[in-house]
Formats: sequence, structure tokens, C-alpha cells
Amino acid sequence: MKLKSSFITQTIDDTQFLVPLGNEKFHGIVRNNKTAAFIVDCLKQDTTEDAIVEAMCAEFDAPRETIAADVKKALDTLRSVGALEE
Repeated sequence: MKLKSSFITQTIDDTQFLVPLGNEKFHGIVRNNKTAAFIVDCLKQDTTEDAIVEAMCAEFDAPRETIAADVKKALDTLRSVGALEE
């Protein structure tokens, strides 16, 4: 899976914004905290949910189960706005 090329990111003051371009059905802005921004940055290359969880486990000090749940929630949000190519 990968972030669609029709979505771009911009970071302002430690907050990442995800913005659709072109003919996307979603016409809003997604504001990401540090954790969600890390996930979105992983998705700038083709990856898997498990690979994102592994990368987050290496970066953040939290239980694997918590990280996996956070990744799933973020991916569900990105799917709901049509931001993922799967």
C-alpha cells in the first residue's frame, strides 16, 4: 500500500497536514500529530501495515499492541478519505 500521489503533505510547527489535489472525492485537510505523520511518511513508499508497525516500534517506546492499534486506526482514517493505493 502507498499514499496516493494526488495527496501531498506539508509540515507547519510540528503538525503535518495532508491535502488532496485534483479530482479526489475528499475535499478537506487531514491534520496529523507526530505519530500519524510518521505513518504517512512511511506510506510515501510502497509498504505494508506490518512494516509500518515495525518501523514505529523501532522509533517509539510503546507496547507493540498499542502501536499496532494506532497504525490500524490511522490506516482506516486514510482509507476513509481515499488517500491510499492498495
